[in-house]
Amino acid sequence: MVQVSVSINGRAYRMACEDGQEDHLLALARRFDDLINQLKGDFGEIGDQRLTVMAGIMAMDQLVEMDSKVASLSEEVAALRDARSAVQEKNVGDQDAIALRIDKAAEQIERLSKVLLET
Repeated sequence: MVQVSVSINGRAYRMACEDGQEDHLLALARRFDDLINQLKGDFGEIGDQRLTVMAGIMAMDQLVEMDSKVASLSEEVAALRDARSAVQEKNVGDQDAIALRIDKAAEQIERLSKVLLET
């Protein structure tokens, strides 16, 4: 385990993480600190504990929203795969081109889904 110092709301915290995860942990801490600073800008000084709880709830709200988007994109990918399979079964002239376009669209949605999961 590696020790990393992160800054949240002007305070330093030592945290442990696995080797190679230091930059990821620092990026997460910066995003969380940004949420706290946003809340401070919106509501002023309302207390550290309250700011932390509000930022945590905002982060969870964003996570739930992303989970919903990922689920929706996964449904779209499944529908596109089903459509591609139907087109491939017919295997008639121009339908090969349509299947390729559907396949490319499915790949793009999968890439977007992965990007959303990483945020």
